[in-house]
Amino acid sequence: MVADVVRKHQRIDVLVNNAGTNIQQPAIDVTEESWDTVIDTNLKGAFFCAQEVGRHMLERGSGKIINMVSTFAQLGFHGRTSYAASKGGLLQVTRVLAVEWASKGVNVNAVGPTATHTLMNDALFATGEWRDDVLRRIPAGRFNEPEDVVGAVIFLASAASNMVHGHLLMVDGGWSAI
Repeated sequence: MVADVVRKHQRIDVLVNNAGTNIQQPAIDVTEESWDTVIDTNLKGAFFCAQEVGRHMLERGSGKIINMVSTFAQLGFHGRTSYAASKGGLLQVTRVLAVEWASKGVNVNAVGPTATHTLMNDALFATGEWRDDVLRRIPAGRFNEPEDVVGAVIFLASAASNMVHGHLLMVDGGWSAI
């Protein structure tokens, strides 16, 4: 994939690692198969994509990598064992890559959205009990829409963030401030 993009466009300036999945299960019910599915998608896939794109960026001496983590990279929440582990792990990967690559011109940062209304989350948003439980935790009093995350990504992808390395920019309506 990376070779194809570089061949077609000659360079990669920004990588946004946004692929993700979530299998909600109480910790006692998490199977090895569901654990692997979430960890492989959210952590392993993001790391190896960043590594491969990072090789290209390090060669050029510039680039921005933005890993989409979650509020649950820092906060626990019932039924999210594998998801929180994957996003917390990706946050640590973000920090390590930032430490290793900052002096070489590559910025690596993360965005931590709260519950965001996407196709993947439609079933959750249709559940009144879940909606009430999560919404009461967000001081802003509303859920994210995808547009709420855009500004954070644009900032981290722009020259305005050239001295920002290893940062987690929360887009969580204040949930992590509680």
